[in-house]
Amino acid sequence: MNKQVRFGILIAAILGTLTWLAVGGVQDTSTYYKTVAELKKMEDAHSKRLRVAGDVKAGSIQRQGREVRFTLKQDAEVLKVVYNGIDPLPDTFRDGAQAVAEGKLQADGVFHASKIQAKCASKYEAKPGDYQKLKKQPGAPDTTTTLPVEAPRAAL
Repeated sequence: MNKQVRFGILIAAILGTLTWLAVGGVQDTSTYYKTVAELKKMEDAHSKRLRVAGDVKAGSIQRQGREVRFTLKQDAEVLKVVYNGIDPLPDTFRDGAQAVAEGKLQADGVFHASKIQAKCASKYEAKPGDYQKLKKQPGAPDTTTTLPVEAPRAAL
């Protein structure tokens, strides 16, 4: 075989491999998360890598070495989760936090996660009535009146 044919085959093999890797990577990362209820309704949930979102049930977090077991809940639906990932759990992972677990549902109904993302919505959202309490605190600005704006000073 001449050099041009061998070089063409090599280039085709490299491009084919890169295309295969790109398509596989996009399929793995393009999945949005499912809710606990949606996961329970899926017939093929055991054959796919999924992301599942829910709230961490209060009192369900159990740490055993590197393994962490907890329960995700959404309304009346619950899902037992086992996390064995290499990354440490986020600081916001605690009872009542919103969490997204990435992994696979096993035949026993337990979701085995390799990644966990969490946020604590109550930490950033105002509770009902907090705005009214804030307005009544001593030293709080009066929101019903406008404050005078100081005129800009002339540059020296």
